[in-house]
Amino acid sequence: MLQDTADPAWLEAFERVLRRCAVEPGDTVAVLAETQSRPILVQLAQLAAARVGAHVFTLCMPTPFTPGVPPARSTGASNALQNIAPAIAALAGSTLVVDCTVEGLMHAPELPAILEGGARVLYVSNEHPEALVRLAPSGDGSLELRVKDHVKRLRAAKRMRVTSPAGTDLAISLAGAVTGGNWGYTTRPGTMTHWPGGLVLAFPAAGTVNGRLVLAPGDVNLTFKRYIEQPITLAIEADHITQIDGSGVDADLMRSYIAAWGDRSAYAVSHVGYGLNEAARWDSMALYDKRDFNGTELRAFAGNFLYSTGANEVAGRHTLGHFDLPLRGCTVDLDGTVVVGAGKVVA
Repeated sequence: MLQDTADPAWLEAFERVLRRCAVEPGDTVAVLAETQSRPILVQLAQLAAARVGAHVFTLCMPTPFTPGVPPARSTGASNALQNIAPAIAALAGSTLVVDCTVEGLMHAPELPAILEGGARVLYVSNEHPEALVRLAPSGDGSLELRVKDHVKRLRAAKRMRVTSPAGTDLAISLAGAVTGGNWGYTTRPGTMTHWPGGLVLAFPAAGTVNGRLVLAPGDVNLTFKRYIEQPITLAIEADHITQIDGSGVDADLMRSYIAAWGDRSAYAVSHVGYGLNEAARWDSMALYDKRDFNGTELRAFAGNFLYSTGANEVAGRHTLGHFDLPLRGCTVDLDGTVVVGAGKVVA
């Protein structure tokens, strides 16, 4: 039963997004959940699919727990499917998979098989429904056009350089990188998107990221759902963090958590990119309880530079150790052309 506190606007937003994903009467919608999923999101997805007239089924997997392994957060690599072939086949045979898992399927090893089956995947970020409604795709398609424009710029570029007044100076070769973006819905079979959307990303090839990344006060560690209060300097050589400098608890937490995986790939770059969503707010994390907040909004707010460590299939690395680190005030240039200047998207 739908929770009594549900706002009708929540269901209307889910229905609108499914329609933007071109779901039609008679299509098959699979709602993928796990035991730790937010129940209200699963329920809203089920009801919205029914309202559109689709055939809907729900696949709920037990959330795996491995004793002795650090808690995995903000990974984009849900391990809920556990490579169970019948479950993967059911999802691959669907028109749309509404992914309500806690961490999402983006880096999950089962995702390629699901997409190759022709399904499209909509990852509904594990946020409070209010945030999803506030950041639902606009009807005018402006965010889609903006993201597509910047994806073209990324794909045409040979290098990215990122600098900041705090001391960031990062050089990224885009040769061999896989680039993409999302705007909150998808209509093409074999593709994946995220809601909320508004982000362009590059997954660099192995050995292509070098320099220094400085996290300044007000930047964000989304794995910990925490604003940085004292600076952290990361030395990066051939993709890998080789040193974490900083005297505060923020640096201590980062050193402790990343080391706990015992996995060199946890130190390596997953993806780099920048946010384009003017509706997303940097300060929103301060307004939600941690259990009501997953941080997708902070990955997408316009003008942030997003540096992430962890799984990167392009570089041949898979790990559950992961940090998503949105930085403010950076300048991002592609082949010498500034696309984000001092934290502002350049038109």
